[in-house]
Amino acid sequence: MPRFSYTARDASGQSVSATLDAPTRRDALRMLSARGVRVLSVEEQAENVRPARDGAAAKTKPPAKVAAARLRRERTAVVLRRKERLSFLQALHDLTSSGLSAGESVRLLSHRIKEPALRALCGGLWERIGEGAPLSQAMAAFPQVFDSSTLNLIQAGEATGSLNETLSRLIAHLHEQRELRRQLASALAYPVFMMFVAGGVILFFMFFLLPRLQTLLSSLGGELPLSTKILVGAANFSLHYGIFVIAAAIFAGISFWRWRATEPGRAKSDAWFLKLPLVGAFITSQTVLAISQTLSVLLENGITTAEALKMTERQIANRVQRSAFGAAITRVLEGEALSLALARTNVFPDLVLDRLAVGENTGNVVPSLKDIAKNYRANITVQLNVFTRVIASAVLLAVFVFVGFIAFAIVSAVFQASASFKA
Repeated sequence: MPRFSYTARDASGQSVSATLDAPTRRDALRMLSARGVRVLSVEEQAENVRPARDGAAAKTKPPAKVAAARLRRERTAVVLRRKERLSFLQALHDLTSSGLSAGESVRLLSHRIKEPALRALCGGLWERIGEGAPLSQAMAAFPQVFDSSTLNLIQAGEATGSLNETLSRLIAHLHEQRELRRQLASALAYPVFMMFVAGGVILFFMFFLLPRLQTLLSSLGGELPLSTKILVGAANFSLHYGIFVIAAAIFAGISFWRWRATEPGRAKSDAWFLKLPLVGAFITSQTVLAISQTLSVLLENGITTAEALKMTERQIANRVQRSAFGAAITRVLEGEALSLALARTNVFPDLVLDRLAVGENTGNVVPSLKDIAKNYRANITVQLNVFTRVIASAVLLAVFVFVGFIAFAIVSAVFQASASFKA
């Protein structure tokens, strides 16, 4: 019988490492769960892997390079939008909820779905399932559609016989992510619109109105006020060098974007963003929400703590916070509690760490993570509203100051010219 080495945490929070004999890895996970321990990792020992007989391996299993090449050829170039992927998972969940198997559900979808991309995806999945592959293995042939977290969740659902429940939790998780993106886009739409309007107003004044006003002001004669001189100088500068300023700004933006695309540039720019007022707090809230949402879904569906933490790490966008979380994972695998490991990074809020520590001490990590996610969803909504009001107010204030300065400069010149006429 195969032997598995495992690392787990018992009810008292102590790290336990031992071996266990079980027919399969799934059986090993079930046996450990029945003992009341929280599994960190389970790996089959290498000596249990028996080599095939001479000649048989060549007939039944291709070499590793050949197998990898075959897998690459089998991967269908199907690209789906997030909305289409969510629609597929929702349809699959509806059919499996009615009692159909995953394979039969995919077969029905391959005939009923009209969208070309979804139809190609279902056809490719059904072809592999028809050859005997489980749903998770069939999905693995489409890495551009299903990420590693989704594949591991589906595999865990198949292993525990709770695929329908796993799909339900996965769909709820994807809905929450979509709602967050929608809120972010809605919150940024108005400030971005105001910035474009402000830019248009400034360009109109600088390149169209000011040259005509300059002619009028010059015809008045006399000494111009300081504000008017500044206005005329800005108009001349815009006419002669404005195109170069715009080109330089575009070049600087492209250079920054390309520098940020490099790993050192991404790390440094992410560190800068964390120090910005409002922006840093919002990024931290997004990171906490991503960690709590993803980790709760993975742990709830039977993924081991080690695998769940590694998959959660890939969901963190900020490189500084991802690096800190990766260092915390190393400490957790060495036996330290997650809350203590995260506390050493000095990156995550104390309130989150305290709530997580309570969940670890009571054995209710998943409910604690769900509570954290719920609180931070509300927190992000508040932060988005504040951010929107601040940006919109700043843009409006800048436009009012600019237009007011132009009006003041013109009126000052007119009054000074009229005073000189009277004299």
